[in-house]
Amino acid sequence: MAHKDGKRQALRAAYVHDRLPLEIAADKAGVPHSTAARWKRLARAAGEDWDKLRAATLLAGEGMENVARQMLADYVVQHKALMDEINTNPELGAAAKVDMLASLADSFNKTVSASKRVLPETNKLATALTVVNRLSDFIRERFPQHASAFVEILEPFGEVLAKE
Repeated sequence: MAHKDGKRQALRAAYVHDRLPLEIAADKAGVPHSTAARWKRLARAAGEDWDKLRAATLLAGEGMENVARQMLADYVVQHKALMDEINTNPELGAAAKVDMLASLADSFNKTVSASKRVLPETNKLATALTVVNRLSDFIRERFPQHASAFVEILEPFGEVLAKE
């Protein structure tokens, strides 16, 4: 069954901007779950990764600092738990402690390395989305008569931005 492009855009908006699970976004857009999965897969093949856009939207909405702070807090809790285990468990031998410390150091290095590879692109998208959101607020507050034209232009521009 052929669907109007508006349904695809509604699905994308619900998944990316509202951060709904794909199945719920499909229900909201009125398309079968299999169609939603196919559209998402086709968009990625065409260079528009909805998951990266979704992550960037999260970062733009909650701020990179808050997300990074939460990730760091989670890591510190796990790090501390392992260090407490190393320091307080008398049944751990020296070799086991060395293995645990080496594993901890390795996970830290891998986490930092992965962040360097993933975050720059996502951070750029988050910055772009923050600017677009601020422009949208500015237009809504100061030029409400142009808001509908802005929205009409914004959706196709968002798709171009995502591909680039």
